[in-house]
Amino acid sequence: MKIPPLNPLKVFEVVARTNNLTLAASELNVSQSAVSRQVAVLEEYLGVQLFARERVGVRLTDVGETYARRIGPAFEEISAATAFITQKYSNNVIRLRTYTTLTARWLIPRLPHFKAQYPDVEVSILNSNAPLDFGVEKCDLAIVLGAGTWPDADATLLLEDIVEPVCAPGFIEGAATSEGLRGKRLLVSKYRKDDWPRWLAHAGMTDVFDTAEKMVFSSSILTWQAAMDGLGIAIGQQHMLDSEFQAGRLVRPFARPLRTGQGHYIVTPALQRHSDKIAAFKDWLMREAGRL
Repeated sequence: MKIPPLNPLKVFEVVARTNNLTLAASELNVSQSAVSRQVAVLEEYLGVQLFARERVGVRLTDVGETYARRIGPAFEEISAATAFITQKYSNNVIRLRTYTTLTARWLIPRLPHFKAQYPDVEVSILNSNAPLDFGVEKCDLAIVLGAGTWPDADATLLLEDIVEPVCAPGFIEGAATSEGLRGKRLLVSKYRKDDWPRWLAHAGMTDVFDTAEKMVFSSSILTWQAAMDGLGIAIGQQHMLDSEFQAGRLVRPFARPLRTGQGHYIVTPALQRHSDKIAAFKDWLMREAGRL
């Protein structure tokens, strides 16, 4: 691949577009003589004359006009690609990638507090359960459940992942024991199907899972709604159900929380330009988590 020196090439593109050495020098913020020297460097490299020098100004030769017509779109594409990369840092939109449960149960109830402090900043939310890859994601940051390590990214713990069974008041009568759990329908979230086996192992009730009737839902939110409606008993994520516990719609009959070793992390690209709006949003998220 043969590419001429890029600085003379850029100077040529500006002169060809403006058709004026003085205007080109002004746009490039250099002297007119510097523009002429750069054009001469390119002509020497190519071995052709790109401009015809006239008594007043210059004009493109036939070969120069053909060359300008072909390289012009390339510079336009470079400019558009650069704007695409940098524009997200210059506007007032924060692009956050997270997932539905955290968005609905933790983030949305708190967003009015952020909007009150930063009324000019818009938070655009993309919900996804796919593996996080900032190389293809069009987002500034993400809140992801995991162990805290993602390739080419920085992660800060926002909420520790703590789980335990939850159900409607009175669903389990008497003492909450393994015997009281037998015969009860277990409500299972598709994306957190390991929560029940892990909690039962934590509580010394591993034999319960294999024999129990199970009902599987596409999200944790649906399992919690089913638990509130008396369909069975679900595994609750502690930080997502504060309002249900306070209102008495759900109870924790066993009172034996399990720390899973994971957490909800604020994740940002390792190579990211500083942005005041993103820094402010991260600080706000951490303050909200600190109130728990």
